[in-house]
Amino acid sequence: MTELAVIIVTWNVRDLALEALRSLIADLEAGGPKAEIYVVDSASSDGTANAIAQAFPTVNVIASPENLGFVRANNLALRRIGFGGATSTTLPQAVYLLNPDTITQPGATRALYDTLLTNPRLGLVGAQLAYADGSFQHGAFAFPGLRQLWVEFFPTPGRLIEGRFNGRYPRHRYLSSQPFPVDFTLGATMMLRREVIEQVGPLDEGFFMYCEEIDWAWRIKQAGWEVACVPAAHVIHLAGQSTGQARPQSLIHLWTSRLRLAQKHYPAWKRPLARLLIATGMWWKAHTAPPDLSNRDEIVGAYQKIRRMALGRDS
Repeated sequence: MTELAVIIVTWNVRDLALEALRSLIADLEAGGPKAEIYVVDSASSDGTANAIAQAFPTVNVIASPENLGFVRANNLALRRIGFGGATSTTLPQAVYLLNPDTITQPGATRALYDTLLTNPRLGLVGAQLAYADGSFQHGAFAFPGLRQLWVEFFPTPGRLIEGRFNGRYPRHRYLSSQPFPVDFTLGATMMLRREVIEQVGPLDEGFFMYCEEIDWAWRIKQAGWEVACVPAAHVIHLAGQSTGQARPQSLIHLWTSRLRLAQKHYPAWKRPLARLLIATGMWWKAHTAPPDLSNRDEIVGAYQKIRRMALGRDS
């Protein structure tokens, strides 16, 4: 029986995806859980699907003719694995969503898997992340609220940006060898217990991309499971390699998802305040966009569209 199913979603990141698979497979072969890997390629134009199939014939490559987005692509893989149809006895013990812009460090996958399955209350775990140069990267956060929206748009002291005011956990927790409880882990590394997916269901396809991991963790915690960051699991996360290719549209996707997240999880009194903060922040960004920005008109247009969305004047 497969212990772990790994899902990687790709879009025009061929070289990064190949490196992600090399490091992951090396880690699995050196002592990781017995795993099966699924790659869903969302209509890449750089030959990602063919390159992966040729380099790693044991990897299950699902080549989509359209860009499904992160959520639909992962859900497609979950269905291929058997969720929503198979019995529990044929499903893996855990599922691992891994970004293609990651480099798995030795022992990371085993540390996540053992931590997850050793504690019966844990439903979701994520790794300790670092940037390409080895510098620290936050891998887990508190659920976003009004304070995080304030930081997004308005001047804020650095100590508040790096603190709990902005949903960050203290760095000393990451430096410890012990897992620590969090609200959600970054979507770059999310390992979930099989029973959690069966109980809570797949990712919400109302999110095309962005915030889907926050929503999933929110639902998981509401169902009574715990979430943790595992500092012993080290993964390099190069961050934003796919989404950076289409910035104005990515901004619209991002804030469409943030508005949906607020509508879905905020109490009724907080939703209009969140929309007002977003609308005000977007007005400010549109009026302060640098004049020498190469795609300034497109960026300003995105800010204006998001402002209208926040005010309920656009969709």
